[in-house]
Amino acid sequence: MDSELAYTIGSVAVVSSLALLGLLFFAVRRDRLEDSLTYFVSFAAGTLFGGTFLHLLPEYADEYGFDTTAGTLLVSGVFLAFALERLFSWHHHHGTHESESTVLPYMILLGDGIHNAVDGMIIATSYLVSVRLGVAATVAIAAHEIPQELSDFAVLVYGGFSRPKALAYNLVTALVAFVGAGVAFAFANAVEWLPRVVIPIAAGNFVYIAGADLIPEFKDEPDPALALRQSVAFLVGLAVLYVHSL
Repeated sequence: MDSELAYTIGSVAVVSSLALLGLLFFAVRRDRLEDSLTYFVSFAAGTLFGGTFLHLLPEYADEYGFDTTAGTLLVSGVFLAFALERLFSWHHHHGTHESESTVLPYMILLGDGIHNAVDGMIIATSYLVSVRLGVAATVAIAAHEIPQELSDFAVLVYGGFSRPKALAYNLVTALVAFVGAGVAFAFANAVEWLPRVVIPIAAGNFVYIAGADLIPEFKDEPDPALALRQSVAFLVGLAVLYVHSL
């Protein structure tokens, strides 16, 4: 348990530190940053699919089998992600489409805090199954956090926050991931079946984020050359998780 805890703390710290990417807005022109975000979004979609179908589900099946209950939990994860997105309007501006959200910045922060807590729980629970699974979950979550944290910062500034205030608030919500990880470890001591429930729900969450939030950001790209580069970025994200599965 001590090694799993150490791995979890390190992984959550790395993922949470990505909230500091808002500093790029102080140093990089916005148009250049937005041009690069489309590749991060494509890469993140690939890593989320790779993390789900090359790690989470295969290792879950090896450990617990995969039956109707697991399938139900998987679909529940998809629906839960959809419900939370509707509740907190988690449609961000990733550099290709403008945000449709009219939610106040504090509502954005609330939604992101819950999202980050779930990420922390997923990372901790994955490490409780195996180190390999924990690393795969961390890579997938970190890749998704890059465009999300940058877009969060942009939304907060657009909503009236100063840049230092937006950066500070974004970092605070990112650190909520430690709370989620702590809850997972606290319940893991008392509930042995926690990974059996959380892992398929996490897989459903990954599938929804990649398929419903990220892929629509670039699937209708009219420029063939840019679409090709986005596809390559997607395949690179997938390949990273494939190599890790070997």
